[in-house]
Amino acid sequence: MRPVTQTPTEAVDYAALTGVYGALLGTAAVSARDREPVAYAEIPLLAAATFALSKLIVHEKVESWIRTPFVDEDPDRRPKGRRLRYAVGELLTCTRCTGAWSALGLVALRLHAPATGRTVATVLAASAGNDMLHAAFQWLCAGADTQETRAREAAQARRAPISSAA
Repeated sequence: MRPVTQTPTEAVDYAALTGVYGALLGTAAVSARDREPVAYAEIPLLAAATFALSKLIVHEKVESWIRTPFVDEDPDRRPKGRRLRYAVGELLTCTRCTGAWSALGLVALRLHAPATGRTVATVLAASAGNDMLHAAFQWLCAGADTQETRAREAAQARRAPISSAA
């Protein structure tokens, strides 16, 4: 992460984003005082949903329309412009940063429309599970391929002619 002095931004640009986030968080907290709280058992579901949503927004082609005003997609994803536009571009290229905003949105949805929030979180969590299963499958296949290559090389080494040293 580059310091503010090495980007086309000012500290006030990040302060604006922090202010918006804080205002949304405060609004969600105050408006949720008399609502059913989120049960601790729901936190893993919301965490998985946040993971999937932030990954979708930051990395997937289908959500490039969200990033396009703020991020140059080719050849490497880089924030566009300067000042606040650049700061938003940085946010939209960082899964951790986007994850904080995604978590806020998902928790607020869960608090204000519980059934809808649970449905959305369940769909996104299932998507996260799908991502993790695919990653695990690729990891297992890569391990099997490595073992197969090593076994083939060992068999070839056993069949290779032995040179005699005189």
